[in-house]
Amino acid sequence: MNTASTDLNAFAETVDEAARTAKAIEQFDQGAFDVETAYHIQSLSIQRRVARGEARSGIKMGFTSRAKMQQMGVHDLIWGRLTDAMMIAEGAEVEGQRFIHPRVEPEIAFVLGDDLCGEVSIPEAMACVECIAPALEIIDSRYQNFKFSLADVVADNASSSGYVIGPWAAPEEPIDNLGIVMNINGRPRQCGSTAAILGSPYRSLVHAARLAEIAGEPLQAGWVVLAGAATAAEHLQPGDQVVAEFQNLGSVAFSYK
Repeated sequence: MNTASTDLNAFAETVDEAARTAKAIEQFDQGAFDVETAYHIQSLSIQRRVARGEARSGIKMGFTSRAKMQQMGVHDLIWGRLTDAMMIAEGAEVEGQRFIHPRVEPEIAFVLGDDLCGEVSIPEAMACVECIAPALEIIDSRYQNFKFSLADVVADNASSSGYVIGPWAAPEEPIDNLGIVMNINGRPRQCGSTAAILGSPYRSLVHAARLAEIAGEPLQAGWVVLAGAATAAEHLQPGDQVVAEFQNLGSVAFSYK
């Protein structure tokens, strides 16, 4: 193995161990690697998870809303890989010890009925969707103080940590501009619309197909695609009860222990 490969595996081991043990790490040196290399590191870190018995379950899109871009101070669309170990049952109690400094955000989830890859139109992407659902994503950067560069967060699997999916609906249900209220402990903390996700969550799915082709990992039938945050994220504290209500789609909830 050459030195460059060894370095990338070392980066991947660092972020993977931080996620596995819920121990924060320092940011990597600025310029240690570029975004393209960061995706390679992300892939290597997910390979470590798969080797431990996890299975790929889909992908998540990141920085797809203006609120999220402003919150994180970046302007690039990113994505991360999901595994079955990140799935959390709707209404479940989530153990806080598995996270470092988690935040939660409301999203739209797609399940694909057919493979999807490459440059596709919105109608072509829609035709591959089997069902849609309201969802909550728990993000948890492994870097100290939730501070990172664009390359850092990509290497850290776009902060992917957990996701909860609510009731499934037929793909014919309109989702371009649905109102969302995310309540924590019975009080509204974020209000928004699915229109904040690139104007339509389906645009996020189109980007997901394009990026999957670049990565050489076509989106597979049965996979979940999280379209990206519709509002800014909220910090989670022990004892929090989180419920997100989506116009026409119902609600999705979990509690944080």
